[in-house]
Amino acid sequence: MAMENMADKAQATGEEIYRLVERLYPICRSITGDGVRQTLAILREYIPLEIHEVRTGTTVFDWTIPKEWNIRDAYVKDADGRRVIDFKKHNLHVVSYSVPVRQRMSLAELKAHLFTSEEYPDWIPYRTSYYNESWGFCLAHNDFLKLADGEYEVCIDSSLEPGSLTYGEYFIQGDSEDEILLFAHCCHPSLCNDNLSGLAMLTLLARELADADTRYSYRFVFAPATIGSTTWLSRNQANLSRIRHGLVAAVLGDPGKLTYKKSRSETAEIDRAVEHVLKHSGEDYEILDFSPWGYDERQFCSPGINLPVGRLTRTPNGCYPEYHTSADNLQLVTPAALGNSFALYRELMQVLDENRTFINLSPNCEPQLGKRGLYRKTGGYKDVENRQLAILWVLNQSDGMHSLLDIAEKSGMSVRELSRVADELVSCELLKLAGT
Repeated sequence: MAMENMADKAQATGEEIYRLVERLYPICRSITGDGVRQTLAILREYIPLEIHEVRTGTTVFDWTIPKEWNIRDAYVKDADGRRVIDFKKHNLHVVSYSVPVRQRMSLAELKAHLFTSEEYPDWIPYRTSYYNESWGFCLAHNDFLKLADGEYEVCIDSSLEPGSLTYGEYFIQGDSEDEILLFAHCCHPSLCNDNLSGLAMLTLLARELADADTRYSYRFVFAPATIGSTTWLSRNQANLSRIRHGLVAAVLGDPGKLTYKKSRSETAEIDRAVEHVLKHSGEDYEILDFSPWGYDERQFCSPGINLPVGRLTRTPNGCYPEYHTSADNLQLVTPAALGNSFALYRELMQVLDENRTFINLSPNCEPQLGKRGLYRKTGGYKDVENRQLAILWVLNQSDGMHSLLDIAEKSGMSVRELSRVADELVSCELLKLAGT
C-alpha cells in the first residue's frame, strides 16, 4: 500500500475511533453496574461481544466479587437551593461506589467528604471507594474555595446491593489454537485517554482482524481493572497455556510518544516484537522494564500466572497532568494519535503472525538464485540489492532454530521484509516451515 494511502487510512481510522470515544464519554462507569453494560452494548454494535455476568460473592482467587453499584443522581445544594456540586454536569463529581446519602449538614461536616486537587485547581479529580463503604464528592479546588459557611443539602441517589460484575469477550479463530490476548479496562467513567482510547481502539482492531486470514487466534477482553482481569483469569485457568502473546491497551489517544512496558520475563517474544516494530516505525518511543505497578499487566504477569503480556501505551498512566482528572477529556485525545496507535497495533499483530521459523532445503553453499528468478526487481522493496540481501539473510539463518524475528534483530531488516522473501523462497522450494 502506498505511503499516502496508509496515512489516509490511519487518519480515517483515527477519526472513527475518536467518534466512538466521543459516544462513550458521557457514560458513568465503575467496576460494576449498568454503565459497564451500556458501554459493552455499544461495543457490540461493532463486534459480537459475548457478555459475562459474575455474581456478587463469587470467589476469584483471593478476591470476592463486590456488590453492584449504580447511580442515578447526586448533588450538593446550598442554602438557596442551588446545586453547587452536580453529578449531572460531570460524573467525576461523585466518588465512585459512594453509598446512598440524604442528609443536611454544615460546611465543616461536608468538607470531610470533599476531594480536590490544589495542584490543578480548575480540574475535578477522579476518586474511588470500591471496597470501603463510604461516600464523597470531587470538585475543582477553585470551586471548593467558593463554598460559603452554612447548611447544605447532600444527596447521592445510588444503590449498592447484590448483583454482578460484567465483562465482554470476543474470540477470533485463526489457523492455530495459539492465542494473542488483548485486554482493555472498561471501568473508568468520563476519562477519554484512560481508558476510552484503549476500548475504542481495540474494538476497531478486533473488527479488522475478524476479516483477516491469521495464523494466531485472537482473544479480546474488556473488563474492569484489577477485579475484572482477576475474574477472567480465575475463570479461564484451563486455557491459559494457549496464550502465546498479550498486550494491555490503555492511554492511546494523547499526543505523547509510544511507550512499552515489558512483560515479567522481559525477553518474551512480545517484548522483542514490540521493540522491533517501534524501532522500525521511525517515531520516538520508550521501553520500560517490568514493574509490579501499573494496569492489568500486573495480574497477567503475577508469579502464579506469568503470561507473556506487556503494556503498550502512549504517555503512561500517572505521567501526564490530566491523568485521573476532568481534563482527560475530548480535547486531550486526538484522531491522529488514535489512528497512529491503531496502525502500530495492527503492524505488531502482522509481525507476530509472520514471525515463523524455516529450514533451508539447499543448505550446502548458496543455491543458484538467478535460475529461479530471484534476482528480478519486485514491488515493495527499495531496490534489488536490499531484496537480495534479505534473501541471503533468510537462507543463511534458516536452520530451524532462528525465527524471522531473530534474523531481523541480527540483520537490522524488518520482519515484514524478511517474511516476503521467505514466502518467495518457500514457493521456489528453497525453504520449508520448521516442523512441517
